[in-house]
Amino acid sequence: PLRCCRLSLGADMQRREFITLLGGAAVAWPFSARAQQLSHVPQIGILSPLSPSERASPPFEAFRKALGDFGYVEGKNINFIYRWAEGNQKRLNEFAAELVRLKVDIIFSAPGTPTAIAAQKATSTIPIVFAGVGDAVGTGLVVSLAHPGRNATGLVNQSQDIAGKQLEWLKEAIPALSRVGVLWRPSNPSYRNLLSRFDDVVRATGVQVVLIGAESREELLTAFETMKKNQVDGLLVQADDLFVNEGTRIIELAATYRLPAIYRLGYQAEAGGLMAYGPNIPDMYRRAAYYVDKILKGAKPGDLPVEQPTKVELVINLKTAKVLGLKVSPAVLARADEVIEIE
Repeated sequence: PLRCCRLSLGADMQRREFITLLGGAAVAWPFSARAQQLSHVPQIGILSPLSPSERASPPFEAFRKALGDFGYVEGKNINFIYRWAEGNQKRLNEFAAELVRLKVDIIFSAPGTPTAIAAQKATSTIPIVFAGVGDAVGTGLVVSLAHPGRNATGLVNQSQDIAGKQLEWLKEAIPALSRVGVLWRPSNPSYRNLLSRFDDVVRATGVQVVLIGAESREELLTAFETMKKNQVDGLLVQADDLFVNEGTRIIELAATYRLPAIYRLGYQAEAGGLMAYGPNIPDMYRRAAYYVDKILKGAKPGDLPVEQPTKVELVINLKTAKVLGLKVSPAVLARADEVIEIE
């Protein structure tokens, strides 16, 4: 009997130890799963039509710095996966699909409407934050600016409103202008009904607008030759990613053909363009970081309203004006946000 009792007591102890171990495992497994979730480092896929050199540009620097201000440290609690299409639409589509395969947490699409469209064609589930989109509603990226409703949100650049104002500034700065060429990329869906954006200025001033299309770097020289043959005496450069990528080339061609030109990006005037009028692009990318932070913390992109730029800047380069033999109207200079003076 004593032997039986000892065996029974040992069995009871073994059962209790087993139950305790099992219970501990039940607690440990969820804890381990939570630890793995907490250790996940968000992957931000950066999809851009520009070249790798733009990684160090003011807009992308502003984006990363803003995320740093939110507490994200690259390599520690956030990682960036860059894909630069260098103006190639096919590569843009391929890179968008690649980022989806890599299962990034968010795609930051910048700049341009075609870039955001490529991202959304590749995924309807991964959140997309875009910057520098022209017509987000008209191209179907979002249902409305106030209620995007899908997997994309971000910042638009008011291209439809700004285009007419650009022409107005150029005409006001150089009153003798009579025929202005508009360098555009016909395949960009943001430019539907482009001529209608200049109607008010055309009616008010009588200036003639001529659309000059270019789809690649190779076509830029032909575009300027066309402007010369059409006796164009001023140029408005649209904010297509091709023209951002080829900004230096376009500024050089404008100087060679002695065409006063107005651009969309302030740093294009600083780089030698005559004028620039448009939103502050680094500020736009800085705000994009806010969207990334919100989404990483659980917000749905479809619930985050699309923002329009609150600040639009006019930059004038008097060095370029001097080279072109132009005298910019003092009234326009007085209203410029930045004037690059002659040294």
